[in-house]
Amino acid sequence: MAINSSDVGFEKQIWDAACVLRGNLDASEYKSVVLGLIFLKYISDRFEAKYNELAAEGEGFEEDKDEYTAENIFFVPESARWKVIAGAAHTPEVGTVIDDAMRSIEKENKKLKDILPKNFARPELDKRRLGDVVDLFTNIQMMEHGDSKDILGRAYEYCLSKFAEQEGKLAGEFYTPACVVRTLVEVLQPYNGRVYDPCCGSGGMFVQSAKFVENHGGNINKISVYGQDSNPTTWKMAQMNLAIRGIDADLGQFNADTFFNDCHPQLKADFIMANPPFNLSDWGADKLREDVRWQYGMPPAGNANFAWLQHMIWHLAPGGRIGMVLANGSLSSQSGGEGEIRKNIIEADLVDCIIAMPPQLFYTTQIPVSLWFLSRNKKQKGKTLFLDARKMGTMVSRKLRELTDEDIRKIADTYNAFTVGALEEVKGFCAAADLQEIAKQDYILTPGRYVGIEEQEDDGEPFEEKMGRLTAELSELFVKSHELEAEIRKQLGAIGYEV
Repeated sequence: MAINSSDVGFEKQIWDAACVLRGNLDASEYKSVVLGLIFLKYISDRFEAKYNELAAEGEGFEEDKDEYTAENIFFVPESARWKVIAGAAHTPEVGTVIDDAMRSIEKENKKLKDILPKNFARPELDKRRLGDVVDLFTNIQMMEHGDSKDILGRAYEYCLSKFAEQEGKLAGEFYTPACVVRTLVEVLQPYNGRVYDPCCGSGGMFVQSAKFVENHGGNINKISVYGQDSNPTTWKMAQMNLAIRGIDADLGQFNADTFFNDCHPQLKADFIMANPPFNLSDWGADKLREDVRWQYGMPPAGNANFAWLQHMIWHLAPGGRIGMVLANGSLSSQSGGEGEIRKNIIEADLVDCIIAMPPQLFYTTQIPVSLWFLSRNKKQKGKTLFLDARKMGTMVSRKLRELTDEDIRKIADTYNAFTVGALEEVKGFCAAADLQEIAKQDYILTPGRYVGIEEQEDDGEPFEEKMGRLTAELSELFVKSHELEAEIRKQLGAIGYEV
């Protein structure tokens, strides 16, 4: 969920501090600084709470590393503890102290090796401002805001969204709007099993999956998380984002290209959720022509959309399900063999639901998108649900729209009704179609073709009266346009230009 502005407190303070800290740094550069500090404070708080608990027991185990690792708590060596950093906040060496703390934490915790940012000592980072941000973290009374893990996790998520807003198009590499992720999660309902994202960005799909399980009274330890990402900075952000949420994930040993270096070649996942790069060209098709993943046809070299889709289908368990974001062109494209691939996937009865999403959901692109849901074992065999959600959502700024909780619930409830055979079709919003109907539409999956046009309410005005009124209004507009045309000709003529 996008964090409600009414709930934002500590998160906004951190963001405001980030803006002060920024100075002349680009958003992409100071992102790692702010997110790194949030992570450092998180592991320090977790360590300190356990340290105090052990000290109170009086057994002398507070410096025993095993006591921490047994509870999935990162061990923080003495020189890296927050009190040391807080003590150096207003010295010229504060950046070096933080960098050294990051290195020593990595040394003590192999899981974090080469993941934490160590760029706080660089000259262009204003040390006075950095000290002010450290003060903010030191002085905030965490207990006033709830659980430390939750509030810092929310702060991390909030700052990610704000950085995405700042970075615009570049943000597509690491951020999928929370309302889009929540829609995928609420439809898929990943209660237990293996959850996989082959282009995981900053890990938002996994965070929302864990939230879903917790919100429905489940245990997040019942889901296993697998993913990878090709961007090294993004891959590190994901590792920190998941650690701050207490999610143990396997994102591979390093960042890697999913098509050429699959980090989980044997994985068969129960739930796959992804927002792959839209319409990616030059993805290496010429080197992967005989790949086993292309069961439904060779994807075109100029567009990786159906390469991503088939990669996910290949990794799907016998009862597994996929929820993914794709550019709308994939619904109808016939170029490069995409129409044939789509036809083969439809005829294999894998397409469970298609949702046309509203515009302006992304900071990164104005390309209209849709959500695809596929299943190896559909509850409604031979049928596909089509949803047209293009009119949903609320504008939260001049450029950005968000789906509300009610919107997401309506979509999920409609899908659930479809799966149990209780769908009530609504003109202009939802309809189910069988394979024969889809074949008649040349295997094009654009929801508008199936849901039809929303029925308009009769306004009670008789047709003849309405036409008389409208034609009178149109006549007045024509007169006005002629007057304006004459005035324009007159003004142009006055300066020697005849039209």
